[in-house]
Amino acid sequence: MMSAIAHSSTYVKALPLQELDDVETIKAEIKTGNIVIVRITPLARRSVDETKLAITELTDHVKSIGGDIARLGEERIVITPPGVRIWRRESAVAEAPIEAAVPAAESVRGTN
Repeated sequence: MMSAIAHSSTYVKALPLQELDDVETIKAEIKTGNIVIVRITPLARRSVDETKLAITELTDHVKSIGGDIARLGEERIVITPPGVRIWRRESAVAEAPIEAAVPAAESVRGTN
């Protein structure tokens, strides 16, 4: 028996957030089941307030439909549709942002 998912494709799309109108395009991509990596730098360079507004609107939308959203460093966010969770290091809380931490150096046997 084949599931409905076998007939549809999920894409990972990279989209820039250049203006507030782009929020609707991003919402539409999530609604169709795609995973979106959003580069927020273009809008952030013009208006920090509009960037905050856009991210708040996306966060509220994604939470309302059961998707997930998290930061990827300083310039990007990743948004997933319902049923796709973002793994977070050292945190089981869905709302916790991804920290842009540098991993500690690990010692390798024979190198110290």
